[in-house]
This record gives sequence, structure tokens and C-alpha cells, in this order.
Amino acid sequence: MRWLFLVVGAAIVAVVAAVIIVIPSSSDKPATTARSSTPKPSHTEPTPKVSEFTDSCGTFETNERAPYAVTGYWITPKSNACTWRSQLEEIHNVGGDTIIRIGYGLQFRSVSDTGEVLAKDGTLDSLYKPCQEDGLSCHDAAERDLRQANPGNRIGRTYVYRTDESFGPDLFRCPEMERSIEVGNRIYYRLITQVDGSDDATCDFSSKATSYDMILVAGSDKDSLSELLDLADQFGMRVFPALPLAPRDPDAPTRANRKHIGTLTTLTRRILQDYGVRFANRDSLGGVYQPFEVQMAATLATNPTLEVYADQHTIVEQELPGKPILISPYLDARKRVGFGQTPKQVAEAFKALAKTGVGIIAPQDSRGTGKVGLFWPDERDTEVDERLRPVVGESTYGTAYHGSTRDYYREMSMAREDMLEAGFEVQLWANVEAFEPSGKEACAPQGTRGKTDKKRLDQAVTMTGRYVQKVVSYMWSDFMTCGTPSLEKEITTDWRRPIAVDAIRRPRDVQDGVEVRGYNFQDSTITIQWSGGTNDQVVSAVGWLDKDPLEELPEGMQTAWVPFDWSQVPVGEWVRITVKAPSGQSTTEPLHVRIVT
Repeated sequence: MRWLFLVVGAAIVAVVAAVIIVIPSSSDKPATTARSSTPKPSHTEPTPKVSEFTDSCGTFETNERAPYAVTGYWITPKSNACTWRSQLEEIHNVGGDTIIRIGYGLQFRSVSDTGEVLAKDGTLDSLYKPCQEDGLSCHDAAERDLRQANPGNRIGRTYVYRTDESFGPDLFRCPEMERSIEVGNRIYYRLITQVDGSDDATCDFSSKATSYDMILVAGSDKDSLSELLDLADQFGMRVFPALPLAPRDPDAPTRANRKHIGTLTTLTRRILQDYGVRFANRDSLGGVYQPFEVQMAATLATNPTLEVYADQHTIVEQELPGKPILISPYLDARKRVGFGQTPKQVAEAFKALAKTGVGIIAPQDSRGTGKVGLFWPDERDTEVDERLRPVVGESTYGTAYHGSTRDYYREMSMAREDMLEAGFEVQLWANVEAFEPSGKEACAPQGTRGKTDKKRLDQAVTMTGRYVQKVVSYMWSDFMTCGTPSLEKEITTDWRRPIAVDAIRRPRDVQDGVEVRGYNFQDSTITIQWSGGTNDQVVSAVGWLDKDPLEELPEGMQTAWVPFDWSQVPVGEWVRITVKAPSGQSTTEPLHVRIVT
């Protein structure tokens, strides 16, 4: 994986439209990027320690056998330690080098008359009931200790947070009032915090009567993050653990509840202080992931969730310098809903997100949910994929959507260039959804999302173009492993198939030609089809292949060039470009391009 924030330059963005070929200017030069303090990923490429390792769970290979264009996946927490190993082996086998963890949310809770934490439905929450000290609930024991310091002290609000992690002493700011309580294989962490989200360095609980917040963390006696980082070292991968999810606004669940942001900030600070002591120098810690999703919309700048991003970014800068925050907002291009957004509106949302300081924005392509379609401009009058009909009905792409995912990633890439020039170092990743809106057999334990296939996933990768720095996917478990054959199996048997993502007209010396970018181009043949004929060009015979063209492009992407006389093609005509490997495997999604000048 490449983690450098090298700038390709505004010239490439100007040259490379989604599907339109123009002649680049000979004066095009990479733009100079202004520097900022925004955390960015390390440039060091992780490598496995050994080719295989053996432990109590078995023997696991660490070599890539079927590297695919998608190089990062979300995974869900698992209680079985051996499951972690199997998942990482499977992911690394298909070229994955990045793990993004699903996380948990901070929750505001009521307590009973005896200080026991109540669930949302008003019943006793069994997860927190075992937490007791001196015969008192952990809530009442904390309030007793506060009143011993000052009779007027009290706990005003109670919050809970569950995790499978275990924290060190740096989670605590004031050990005389904060502590861990071990109950079986569960460790509870009692945090006493200021209501406004600040942390009083004096730990003075006696001079002034105050109402405090209590955060009761239900943790584990074994630290899952330490285990994941150790495994990532073995496999040569990076992990993005999840930050606490903000409580949601009850009147608008898609927005963070502003009343609780201060407490969330405190919890984030405490956790990252602990990470900073234990993990700051671990290369396998790629950064942190904020799982609160927002829709990329023109009004996003007023969403209080952006305050969460900004506050957490500040803490990350302080406690984990050099480690970025990753977020994954979603797109909605549907015309028939009032909140559908155009590509340019989404580009403005990208800028608003970048201004919070997050280092990686990985927008969901939203094809899996049916909120955006995969199509070319000359396919706007084509009927939508039947798998999209549960979401948009029987319709054409042009009637159903404001644009294709390709249009959105192109506009966001240009917005990113603007932000780089303004001093915000931010990467644009593509999160291609590895599922369908519905299916005969649901893949996930909850919901109706169904299995997709590699052909459709290849199409999604194609539509990301050369606009992104990395392609990741939601998610490994269970969408990549369900069904027969599973998507994982389809990839391992078909990974050598070429995937072309973009083409531009590119003269080389005195020859006119075409430059194509994509994956698996070794000894390939590029085929150009138009109304006047078909032209086959073997790259190794008449052109050239660059296997490592630019740091800004995703891992594994290659650039091929072959000569072609574009004067044969009428101006404005759509041309199809495919790439075929020596094995006969050809791109399943042809590029649609045209000359406009």
C-alpha cells in the first residue's frame, strides 16, 4: 500500500474527465501542495514478518495468493480469537492490507433508584448489573466517593460504553476518583468527567460542589486491539480501530446529539491517551475510524456530527500524531427523493468534511444500497440493473439518478485538489459496497442485503476511475464469505482478470495514442471499438507498460500505452475500450470514452 500524500496535480484532474478524452497540454505540471498539520498515513509499506506462523489456533499463511483491486475491508468484532486469524489470512490472501473495525456507541442512560443502569426500554441492563463496589452499584459507589470529597457533589448524567478492548492506567485522569473494577472476565472502567467535555488537571473534587458525568465502560480482560495489531504485524497489514460513536439526536437520528458531544470528546480523549502510550509507535496502527455516517449533502456543513469529527481530529493530533481519522460518508443520487444530491453538491460536502481535519474520506459508492447506479453517460436511457429495482423501481438510469458513482468520485477528486491547495492534506478512498440491496439469501445476520458477484464488483472498481488513492469495501464478514460460491471464492479463481478504470488520449513523442489505467495488464491486448472498426494492440509489442506509475494511485494499478490514430473516430462518438489478458480473460466492463476536441 502507498501512504504518501504526493500530489498528482491539478493538470491530471483537468485532463481526466470521467469518460471524455482530451489532448493534454504539454505544459501540464504537478501542482505544489500546501502543507498542513493534518495527520496523514505513514508512507512505510507494511510487509509480513514471515511466510507463515503457527499458534494455538493453527498454521496461517501470510503470502498474497490472489491480489485484487480492493485492498481494505471492514470487519466486525469477534469473540473467538481464532476467527480473527482466519479472517486476516483470508483478507490478506486476496491482497487486503487494511482492516477497518466496526465499533460501539456511547449511550446516555437512566439509572434506577438503587443506581443500576437501565436499558433503553427501562429494564435493568444485564451488561452493567454485575458492576458493584462495597455492595453498591458502581453508580452509587461513585456518587458516594464524590460526596465524601464534597457533600454537594453528585452525578448528573450517566453514560455507558461497551467494548472488547482492555485499557491501561492512562485511561484515567484522576485515579483517586476513577478506577477499574474486575468482575469475572469483564473489566469495568469508572470515569468521572466534566459536563462540558473538559478534563480538570487539578482533580479538585472538594473545593466546589459540582454535577459530574459518569462514563461506565464495560471492557474485557483481554485486549482485542493489541491482538489485532499483533496479527497485523504478522500479516503486514494496518488496523483502523473504531472511535466511540456519538449518541444520536432522537429527533434526527442521522445527526449527532449536540448535548452529548462534550462527554463523547472526553471519552475519546481518554481512549486516545491510552492508545498514545501503548500504540503510538506501532506501524500496524494505521489510524482511527469514526463510524458515525453522514450523507454527503450541500447542507452538511451545519450538521453537528462535523463537530464530532473536528473535536476528535484535534485529540488525534495531540495523542497520535501522524495517524489520520478515517470516515466513510454515504451518497444518495436518487432523483425521486427530496434529499438526493448532485455530484457538485457532494463535492461541496467533501470540502466541508476535509475542513474538520479528517485525513481519509472514503465515501460509500452506495451501489449496494441502490442509492447510486453504475453507468456511463451514454447509458442514461438504459433500464437500471434489475437488482436496483427494489430501490428505484423500473426506470432508466437517467430518470432514477442525478449521476453515476463515477461522476461523484470525479467531482470529489477535484474538490480534494482544491483542499490540498488550501493546505488540507486529505485522501479520497472509494468504499465499494460488496452486496446488493436485497437477495434470495440475506448475507448479514440482520437486514436483507444480498450477495453480489465479482463481475458487479469489478464494475464498481472500474467506476472509481483514477480519482481515488485506495479502494476498500464494506465489508468482509459476512458479504464476502456468504453464498455458493462466495465472493471471496470468485475473486480467488478470477483475480487475474484485467480491470480497466480509465483511458485518455495521450500522444507519445510524435505518435498519437491512448493511455489506459487499471489492473492486471501484463502482456495484455487493448481493443478499441468504434463505428468505423476495431483496433487490437498488443501492449508488449507496440506500446509500453508502467507497473508502478504514481504514488497517488491505488496499490496494483498499472498504466499501459498503445498507439492509436484518433482522427479515425468522428468527434463526439462514444468508443469502447477493453483489455484482454493472454489467458483470454477480458475486462467485464468496457470503458466508454469519446473525443470532444
